[in-house]
Amino acid sequence: MGALHEGHLRLVEVAHQHAERVAVSIFVNPTQFGPREDFTKYPRPIETDLALCESSGVDLVFNPPPEEMYPAGHAGASELAPLIIDLPQLAGVLDGRFRPGHFRGVCQVVAKLFNILTPEVAVFGQKDYQQLRIITSMVEQLNWPIQIVPCPTLRDSDGLAMSSRNKYLTPAERQRALAISRGLFAAQTQFAGGERLAGRLVETVEEILLEGSSQVPVSIDYVAAADAETLRPIETISGPAVIAVAARVGQTRLIDNVILQP
Repeated sequence: MGALHEGHLRLVEVAHQHAERVAVSIFVNPTQFGPREDFTKYPRPIETDLALCESSGVDLVFNPPPEEMYPAGHAGASELAPLIIDLPQLAGVLDGRFRPGHFRGVCQVVAKLFNILTPEVAVFGQKDYQQLRIITSMVEQLNWPIQIVPCPTLRDSDGLAMSSRNKYLTPAERQRALAISRGLFAAQTQFAGGERLAGRLVETVEEILLEGSSQVPVSIDYVAAADAETLRPIETISGPAVIAVAARVGQTRLIDNVILQP
């Protein structure tokens, strides 16, 4: 959705490893924003984004206006274009519980982008792990000949997962946001030490997230342990799993996760 950072450029780098030509789509998609979300203020520094794409060897940037993608009307998430692709088993959990309709909008726009650009390979970051799983499943179920390549989350040197929304954080909020990755890394260490009860790992993350929240308010939407494939909640980790977090630091909602491999 633009406001490109090093995490996006890593996707470009990975794409170059899989294809001779690389296209980047930049589109702030209105249908994946809820009525009280940040669609109108979402950063759109298109000239900076284009310069970054050019310096990264991108061959083509697809940057359509909303009326080109949604000619029937695009007033926002409340007026979806008629196409609906829904994967309720994957989309009704984690972020889907807190952002109803969000993943319908994601599937809608990604399906359109795939049909317009007809890529052989598409690279998506693991920071939004649920989105990655949903897009992978959509491609499989619709039999598109597209290889979905996951790219590990890129982090700043202090551990914070790179995100366009990090621009919203004040210096104090950014420091407070480090509790998200700190909690996830602590759970990862606990898991590496032999802990397999998901509830205990979730408690570790929640405790670290809420430490010191009197200085900068932090509210947790969820901390969850889920099966890496189905995204269903689990009690005991016996196969690949993900611990996912969504939390608000001040007014900014951030997501992050770690993947656990027994």
